[in-house]
Amino acid sequence: MSILNKLYNTKIGRIILRPLISRPVSDLSGVLMDMKASKLLIAPFAKMNGIRLDDYVLDDINCFNDFFCRRIKHGLRPISTDPADFIAPCDGLLTIHRITKGKVMKAKQTTFNIHTLLRDKKLAKSFEGGYCLVFRLCVNHYHRYNWFDSGKAHKNRRIEGFYHTVQPVALEGFPVFTENCREYAVIDSKSFGRCVQMEVGAMLVGRIVNPDKSPRVVYRGDEKGRFEYGGSTIILLVPEGKLKLRDDILNARSELPVKMGEVLGQKG
Repeated sequence: MSILNKLYNTKIGRIILRPLISRPVSDLSGVLMDMKASKLLIAPFAKMNGIRLDDYVLDDINCFNDFFCRRIKHGLRPISTDPADFIAPCDGLLTIHRITKGKVMKAKQTTFNIHTLLRDKKLAKSFEGGYCLVFRLCVNHYHRYNWFDSGKAHKNRRIEGFYHTVQPVALEGFPVFTENCREYAVIDSKSFGRCVQMEVGAMLVGRIVNPDKSPRVVYRGDEKGRFEYGGSTIILLVPEGKLKLRDDILNARSELPVKMGEVLGQKG
């Protein structure tokens, strides 16, 4: 049994788990990863996770966190300029879910409520019948993310919470997305209507870094922010009738690897 399985599926494990998913532990891990000595972790981490170092800008790496949220070289994540295209805002493992009666039903994982996720009953209701796209980022993924489309972004809302891992072992037993720390913006998009783009923190990820949280006009493909150390998740909520997804995505029986900028579908 893996360490995560022991933590989430045994009585003593859940006792140990409680402090591990707290904010102080996550903050402490962030401080350690900001120290210059943490650079010693970079080479073995990159090798273990199969990270192609030639794909990234590494001139200004002074600690492990700098490496973790490294920038990718220009041209390696092309962005479609067609306003009818719906693009992935990040690298990750994608699952697609219909929102039914205010809930997202996840095979082998806990159901979660959109109202609880957003803490906004009126906004949650507007997504009935629409899509919930979940992008799960693992430690080997690129941890910067872009705006999925252009439009007016309202002020970011932050909801404090725990820092469960976003690995399947936790998703199967806990409503992770409605318990973890998260931050989201409502975006009024001409092509896809009023949508939500949300970042969810995870175990050892104390920092969701969105430098500009104010209301403003944003543009597809521009950087929204970054995650610092650990796995994490981005969630997109799209209203009913606004998006026609690719058939292979709709028919996928497991998480589908996608890249930032990849066209996932078109305007509905």
